[in-house]
Amino acid sequence: METSMSQDQLKDLIKAAVAEALEERRDLLHEIVEEALEDVALARAIEEGESTELIERAEIFNILEGEA
Repeated sequence: METSMSQDQLKDLIKAAVAEALEERRDLLHEIVEEALEDVALARAIEEGESTELIERAEIFNILEGEA
């Protein structure tokens, strides 16, 4: 006997499976959201950095080493 499933039934089944997986693995969802937010923040920092004045590499290291 062959079992057939409509697209709507398949869609509902996939939704239920994804929802169940996310409920069981909240940590995974948290990591995904956290990484997405970090990516957005990095992109914004890069955009901001592209519009600021350039400084010498040595000056950056002096700041990081507390010599500024």
